[in-house]
Amino acid sequence: MKRKHLIIGLLALGISVPSIAQKTDNVKTTFQTSREWRPTIDNRADAVMVYGVGGNPSDRSKKMSFEDRVKSWKDRGYTIHFMTGMAWGEYQDYFTGQWDGKWHLDEGQVTQKGDTIWHGHMVPYIVPSENFLKYMKERHIKRVIDAGIDAIFMEEPEFWARAGYSESFKKEWKKYYGFDWRPQHESPENTYLSSKLKYHLYYNALNEVFTYAKEYGKSKGMDVKCYVPTHSLVNYSQWNIVSPEASLASLPCIDGYIAQVWTGTSREPNYFDGKAKERVFETAYLEYGSMESMTAPTGRKMFFLTDPIEDWPRDWVDYKKNYQATFTAQLLYPNIANYEVMPWPERIYEGLYRTSANSETKARIPRFYSTQMQVMINSLNSMPLSDTKVSGNTGISVLMSNSLMFQRFPTHKGYEDPQLANFYGQALPLLKRGVPVKTAHIENLGYKEALADTKVLLMSYANMKPLDPEAHTHIADWVKKGGVLIFSGSDKDPFQTVREWWNTNGNNYATPSAHLFELMGLSSSPEEGEYTYGKGTVYIARTDPKEYILNAGGDKEFLNTVSRMYEQKAKAGKLAFKNHFYLQRGVYDLAAVLEESVSNEPYTLKGCLIDLFDSKLPVYTSKQVNPGEQALMLNVDRVKDKKKAQILASASRAYDEKREKNSYSYIAKSPAETTNVSRVLLPKCPKSVKINGNETFNASDWDAASKTYLVEFENSPEGVSVQFNW
Repeated sequence: MKRKHLIIGLLALGISVPSIAQKTDNVKTTFQTSREWRPTIDNRADAVMVYGVGGNPSDRSKKMSFEDRVKSWKDRGYTIHFMTGMAWGEYQDYFTGQWDGKWHLDEGQVTQKGDTIWHGHMVPYIVPSENFLKYMKERHIKRVIDAGIDAIFMEEPEFWARAGYSESFKKEWKKYYGFDWRPQHESPENTYLSSKLKYHLYYNALNEVFTYAKEYGKSKGMDVKCYVPTHSLVNYSQWNIVSPEASLASLPCIDGYIAQVWTGTSREPNYFDGKAKERVFETAYLEYGSMESMTAPTGRKMFFLTDPIEDWPRDWVDYKKNYQATFTAQLLYPNIANYEVMPWPERIYEGLYRTSANSETKARIPRFYSTQMQVMINSLNSMPLSDTKVSGNTGISVLMSNSLMFQRFPTHKGYEDPQLANFYGQALPLLKRGVPVKTAHIENLGYKEALADTKVLLMSYANMKPLDPEAHTHIADWVKKGGVLIFSGSDKDPFQTVREWWNTNGNNYATPSAHLFELMGLSSSPEEGEYTYGKGTVYIARTDPKEYILNAGGDKEFLNTVSRMYEQKAKAGKLAFKNHFYLQRGVYDLAAVLEESVSNEPYTLKGCLIDLFDSKLPVYTSKQVNPGEQALMLNVDRVKDKKKAQILASASRAYDEKREKNSYSYIAKSPAETTNVSRVLLPKCPKSVKINGNETFNASDWDAASKTYLVEFENSPEGVSVQFNW
């Protein structure tokens, strides 16, 4: 218990602790659903996260008990996991007094106007009180473990920045700080304190619930794994939501995360070159990157999520375009190879959405799109980990902190950071020019791996603050050993003076950066310019990073500085700008070509290529990718053992494969009411192709260049038999 309390205390201050050894499971792909098994949603991932003991707040057609829903998927061969909301869910029995005889709707998150923030009918976003956590353990977690489920996903621990005015929150304030609640809108310090408490409440909530889950599971001889599906720090900061994020990665009771990144988060507009607009690929790339860097040093398991649609109703053309952008972005991180292939298959396969942007006609998912989507998600079952690198100069990172979420709302003293411009101002000028910029989390600097590959670190305190002084020791040591730090900031935002460690308990620094500069032998407020510390270099730009992107051409000096520091001080080679990214990942070729970049030239992929973003799986010798487009190609030239009959790409998953001297057969499974297309590599052109015993051979379906045969048929979750003879 002493160790647990020590860890909680350290992490509440943002101080990292060594990770514990993590056992891994065999689940590579998963999805979430509140529904029972149905033939139309049987997408054949490794596992299913059955959602909610009482289902999903948006699902009003609940007919089966939780245990029956679990059984329906288990009978189909799925590994069964559990997911529910941490900040909201089907918890009406708690709020209406059915659980303990007391009314608890006053525990919802409340705005300054006195309005409760709702997630659904009688489902408020929650201030996680001690009593609510007791309810979660007894009514939900215990029941799930009793059902034999040994992996629990508690999603979206969210506290809205605009909330913080309920009586329940005021009680938590007095308990945490020891003095009466202060309205967050009255001062920057109050805002900071309010956000810090929100952060702590959900940090504590997850620690309490997951510690219970592990202990109760252990009492039943089970090793229960606990995961947090969460939006990225980039998105929560931009959407004005507070969540524990990076600090959870070091808790002993946390086994991993799902990075909830999809079209809905990534289409949030940002500024670049003076223009605010959606930049879905670029935003998704940074979101996935912030999730990878948040967990990589701790060894926790990470699933990347994409969604073929999104929460907001739009049209199928829009969904397809942005799905390809986010899907490509996630695959450009070759150190992650676990995926949530989709949330809510019931709404993807069975929902009605507009057939075009200018039409009110609605229809279910088009066959060509469901086929393409299934080709894509089935590629994830074999997507390899890889030590290859995305094309472009490596070694440039942007520093992040959980406190990015602390000073987003409300605005004080006229200081604005529109659309998280102080973050994007450091990242987009490089990313838009083909530099695969990374992120680093200040909470993880205690791990040597956090900056191991960083040569130039970009940071600012215009939009965040360090939660502990130890982080500065790590940064100063890194610079002293040869690192290059570029600090951008006027240090004039109103949050510089909040009561924190740098101006309390014997410290009297006017700004947090003053402490860092002093550690590196500089004055507390050095002028703009270049300085040396040990073997490293510090460049201070007295400009808030937002200015680099809020104005057209505003990033010129910033880019000149980064180039000079990278080339001359880090000695990392010529910093080259381009308009594309390319990654070779096993047999897969990935490319993304950027708009608003150094040129409008297309990028051309070459080889024997199968296009996985085309439902017909055409074979090309070259593929041109234009600005604003992405590509996912299977390169047949890199397939190992080409004499071995094998499925290269398919809109179904194969089972019971059998290879004999002159034949190859398997059973293909995929959701009903969808169409399969597959390219199958064979030693030679087949003489016979049978689908469910019926001869379907067609000479025109053989591609001699790739030695692949194209098969197409209607899918079935019961299985379709496919047999080739040559």
